[in-house]
Amino acid sequence: MSRLEFPPVDEQLRIIRRGAAEVIVEAELAQKLERSRQARTPLRVKLGLDPTAPDLHLGHTVVLRKLRDFQDLGHQVIVIIGDFTGMIGDPTGRSETRKPLTPDEIRTNADTYRAQLGKVVDMSRARVELNSTWLAPLTFEGIIRETAHLTVARMLQREDFAARYAAERPISLHEFLYPIAQAYDSVALRADVELGGTDQTFNLLVGRDLQRAHGQEPQIAVTVPLLEGLDGVQKMSKSYGNYVGINERPDDVFGKLMSVSDAMMWRYFELLTRVPEAEISALRAGHPMEAKKHLARVITAQYHGDPAAAEAAEHFARVHQHREDPEEIERARVSGGASPVWRVLKEAGLVSSTSEARRMIQQGAVEVDHQRVTSTDETLMPGKEYLIQVGKRRFKRVLLEGPRV
Repeated sequence: MSRLEFPPVDEQLRIIRRGAAEVIVEAELAQKLERSRQARTPLRVKLGLDPTAPDLHLGHTVVLRKLRDFQDLGHQVIVIIGDFTGMIGDPTGRSETRKPLTPDEIRTNADTYRAQLGKVVDMSRARVELNSTWLAPLTFEGIIRETAHLTVARMLQREDFAARYAAERPISLHEFLYPIAQAYDSVALRADVELGGTDQTFNLLVGRDLQRAHGQEPQIAVTVPLLEGLDGVQKMSKSYGNYVGINERPDDVFGKLMSVSDAMMWRYFELLTRVPEAEISALRAGHPMEAKKHLARVITAQYHGDPAAAEAAEHFARVHQHREDPEEIERARVSGGASPVWRVLKEAGLVSSTSEARRMIQQGAVEVDHQRVTSTDETLMPGKEYLIQVGKRRFKRVLLEGPRV
């Protein structure tokens, strides 16, 4: 499809609606799409990313998939790296003031982001902008003029600001500037559409306000849900340990996705893939295990390619379904003589702490030579190599040596 040839508006809206939480305002978007189609001119679709963390996980890709939808429809996507706003720190969802990033941290994270974005977005057809380009030159007079377009009452409509104000927790004045700075990005780019998670709704709407104040047609705000993690409860986050990193090994991506609940996997299909809806309906009619394998294979292939996804599927079947040992298993040495299993787990690097070791044993998640460990008091004797498994994916051959002399 040529970049200047667009599908019918109804078809575009159907694709845009998939996985979207809200489109504000859909009737206005339809008008923009029709004008774009008639004029054979793409819409400018903006996504801002503050480089606050160097590694992307599947939760981040929900909005990136939506950005790719617009790109595949022929529109111009613009990725804004918030090198300037990153020095303020996005207060969204915060119960306290966020620590700003240093310029060095921002540069390092931004470089990593660029490399990872290409796994979802066609970066050869995307514009990448740094918002310091237009925010850094603003004078103090210019900032005052922009703040005059919004009231304190409007800012306190944000749930996180309102909650902190009611609880008498500090709100730094610079945090009020963040939504204004993000909104000014939309003014500078004359954005037609801005994307963000549902937690960004307020910021996106401030963009509409500021564009009106500058005599521009307000942008459309398209929000996407915050993806629940592997536990199906908390949002996907490294801090909760319920995430799937897009740069993780294919075996780990596949294995983690196989742990998703049967109910949650359909949400993953909708938000993380573009498997046709008719195909998803057919999968619903079949066995959940086969549907989950398909989900895991599709997502693994998105980030590592079909051959790696096929190998990951074979690895999962061999190790977790047929109970065969992995083909390659790391080896470790632990000294100290006869030792309780929990100590061996910690010293071999199979767990990060003694408390985790004890917890995994109590949960029945530890096997030694294919025998489940049932007590934290169980002891291993020196002079032997043991095959130890923790959970579904962690294996090591551990040689337990005698005590050091």
